[in-house]
Amino acid sequence: MLCLIAACLCGLAAGSLRITDLFQDAENRELALTVLFKLRLPRIALAVAVGACLGVSGAGFQAVFRNALADPFVIGSSSGAALGAGIAMMAAMGGALPVSAAAFIGSLAAVFAVLLISRASGMPSVLNLLLAGTAISSLCSSLLSFLFILKDGSLQRVYYWMLGSLAVPWNTALSALPVMFAGALIIFLSSSALDLLLQGDEIAESLGLDVKKARITVILGASLASAATVSVCGVIGFVGLIAPHSARLFTGSIHKRLLPASALLGALAVLLADIVSRSILPPIEIPIGIITALGGAPFFLFLLVKNSVFVKNGAIANGG
Repeated sequence: MLCLIAACLCGLAAGSLRITDLFQDAENRELALTVLFKLRLPRIALAVAVGACLGVSGAGFQAVFRNALADPFVIGSSSGAALGAGIAMMAAMGGALPVSAAAFIGSLAAVFAVLLISRASGMPSVLNLLLAGTAISSLCSSLLSFLFILKDGSLQRVYYWMLGSLAVPWNTALSALPVMFAGALIIFLSSSALDLLLQGDEIAESLGLDVKKARITVILGASLASAATVSVCGVIGFVGLIAPHSARLFTGSIHKRLLPASALLGALAVLLADIVSRSILPPIEIPIGIITALGGAPFFLFLLVKNSVFVKNGAIANGG
């Protein structure tokens, strides 16, 4: 918590304009107040909310799939959001809110398609969900590529959006915050079910858990939170992977402790990435997705080497 507070203070100072210099000049104090309260404070609040929701969503998906390498975008929500945003941009829909709404709808549509496909073969098992998610992600990416061919003028805008950014209008962010928190709340309320899901389907069922209902509930909650974040900020990868895994080192796998810790570390990760993105090449702002990928990809490779992941009895399990 202290690290998060310190990062928030650093976030207020980061950027091409130094707040301390502006406050020293009486003529620039109004500008300093505008930058502080209308730009940087809302941006910090958004970074904390986005990071917390991605961290909680990642913890939920890792419990559902019983795999520390799972993240909030494992079943196609990011690809669906990118397709929705691409359609909105290419159709020249006005304003930021329609693009965000289209991305949110696209993300949820991809998740529901995955659930329907996995249920077509019976109970939505872990393996069926992963395979359906891979197929839907590929389909959405192919459709988006096809749209680029039809209207290549929108390519740069869509591509930049997919890299992730917290430089969004505050009213657009406010429209997504209730959905983010609703999704995260669903996961928090399912903490006991997540503990049982980690034990495997047979053990969870023997202890009285409705595995099918619990799995779908967690997936919907995590998908709501991650879809809302993607719709506003674009794709910010690896946060949902790194935060829960790092939190697990301190709290263990009991989700009543793991979920709050994942939220804190996710918020800290996004906030630090945003500070770096604004500070590394001022006044140019590096897309935050690039920063999280540069930090997250080596971490992912470390986990991949450390954990031997294999398919066992129709589900993904950790062999480490």
